[in-house]
Amino acid sequence: MVRLGISVEGTTEERFIKAVLVPYLAQKGIYVTPVSINGNVSVDRVKHELENLAYSFDYVSTFYDFYGFKRKVEGETKTTLESKIKESVKEGLRENLIPYIQMYEFEGLLFSSPETIAAVLQDESLNAWATDILVAFNHNPEKVNDSPETAPSKRLEKSTNYRKTTHGPNIAKQIGLAKMRDMCSGFDGWLTKLEGLVS
Repeated sequence: MVRLGISVEGTTEERFIKAVLVPYLAQKGIYVTPVSINGNVSVDRVKHELENLAYSFDYVSTFYDFYGFKRKVEGETKTTLESKIKESVKEGLRENLIPYIQMYEFEGLLFSSPETIAAVLQDESLNAWATDILVAFNHNPEKVNDSPETAPSKRLEKSTNYRKTTHGPNIAKQIGLAKMRDMCSGFDGWLTKLEGLVS
């Protein structure tokens, strides 16, 4: 049995972890607890949170959006941010920390299945709308972009009746992990690391 704490950005991510990852990883002997930091994610802020969590769990991971990450420097990437998070904590805790940044944000995962977005939001026209967005980003939901106007959540909020904390986790649960992993290589790579904790 492995106890895994996942530091998440907010309520939406917490509900997603509980609805989708908790039951899946429990089958593999990994018991997940999401812990929200209620926004304002930055390396300085999460350092203390992760060090505190390290004393309560066997392993600690993160699930933060690249889009909302504060104090990014020019040229910052997912990889550099994950490295900074790891290096920020005390050296003795690093080997049990698995930093993960979602590109560009949680809602990107939802574009793995335009038909599910349409079904959950009860508007069939959204299937074509979301498909057009997916096509524009080469069928890669994790490339749907990083901008105050065009980030995945902003697109959904502007063009649909999407409510982040309720619809987001519900859409993800209906899509299922297999489809999201198939479409989103970054997300799949993170889950592969988590699954490896019991090997």
